Amino acid sequence: MIKKTILTPFQKFVKIESFSGILLLAATIIALIWANSSFGDSYQSLWQYKIGFTTESFELNKPLLLWINDGLMAIFFFLIGLEIKREFLIGELNSVKKVAFPLFGALGGMLVPVVFFLILNQNPETLNGWGIPMATDIAFSLAILNLLGKRVPLSLKIFLTAFAIVDDIGAVLAIAIFYSGDLNIGLLAIALLLLGILYLLSFRGYYSKFLLIFFGIIIWVLFLKSGIHPTLAGILLAFSVPVRQKINTPAFIDNLVSITNNIKQAESIDKPILSKEQIQQIDDLEDWTHKYQSPLQHLEHSLHDWVAYFIIPVFALANAGVLINSGIELDTTLIRNIVICLVLGNSIGITSIVLLAKKVKLIEIPNDISTSHIVGVSFLAGIGFTMAIFIGSLAFANSPAYIDSAKIGILIGSLVSALIGFMILRLKNGKPVSSN
Repeated sequence: MIKKTILTPFQKFVKIESFSGILLLAATIIALIWANSSFGDSYQSLWQYKIGFTTESFELNKPLLLWINDGLMAIFFFLIGLEIKREFLIGELNSVKKVAFPLFGALGGMLVPVVFFLILNQNPETLNGWGIPMATDIAFSLAILNLLGKRVPLSLKIFLTAFAIVDDIGAVLAIAIFYSGDLNIGLLAIALLLLGILYLLSFRGYYSKFLLIFFGIIIWVLFLKSGIHPTLAGILLAFSVPVRQKINTPAFIDNLVSITNNIKQAESIDKPILSKEQIQQIDDLEDWTHKYQSPLQHLEHSLHDWVAYFIIPVFALANAGVLINSGIELDTTLIRNIVICLVLGNSIGITSIVLLAKKVKLIEIPNDISTSHIVGVSFLAGIGFTMAIFIGSLAFANSPAYIDSAKIGILIGSLVSALIGFMILRLKNGKPVSSN
């Protein structure tokens, strides 16, 4: 019973991410068909339509595509920040022993693909794309694992999720350090000051979602205008959300019993409304429920569906529409290099470093995860859709030809990685894994 209670939230997470992967695939196919159909002009004009306002001293007027990539994706990064904080405090990354296995996997999945890219790339103009094959798309990769059902152990899904989160940390650091523009130190200092205020309030036990939203919008704009990519504001804001509850379970249960008894004893009226005594008790219940919920967990739970079912599919719809016969000369070498880095860089990097770390006894691998499991998952790590396209759009912001080439390389590499990883795991696991 205890094991089931612990695993249920993670299993729900896997289910959400798996269906999100299906939506991602659907949005990608729709974008490709739409962009290359007779209605292709409408696809391009829609995402380039400018929205915003301009005054004498301030301008915030951006194409719809950038509102998605800079605005909606900030919410995506905010959720990633919540997940990272939770994992480090109370989750799969909260101890050296727990973090070692996925950490070595993530290091292999980040460093080796980058090394492959730097070795293969001979064009100085495309060198900035080294960060593209770094991160794993957790939605797509978990969707593939979920297709295998009980043929793969749950510990393998936990490993994939954990090292994908570590991958995301690496990608976020790369964006912050290497893919941001010229810095306006003054605006950045104001943003960091506001973040410091939120951190101090959180440390002192004060949290308000309205204050978080108000400060968040200001900090997002300051990051945008300072030269730091604004999505990073989402990560830093997430770290200001406290994980602790104001009251524990026994105290909440005691108050819940008391409120229930008071509602039973309160005056009832023969109308479809509550009496004053009942309203007061309901207000008390809401207050105690608010204190009982972890702010971080509540926000993560509230945002997960929005991100998985709306923001990421919209991002795919807006960014995956590559014109196959656009008249723009594609860089086939860049396409080839990205495919190789995603497919071979991840598989070789993760497998070799994890097995080496195991051999020298730096990590312990769960008994139900075999070498074939690690090889199969290492290929799934080559599915780099969301973060890879995002980094590609930053790396080649001034070159549509390179952006399209990068997107085609990402799509091909992710597809090949998914197919190889699925086949390895499917052939390895002919029989369902026992749930005991």
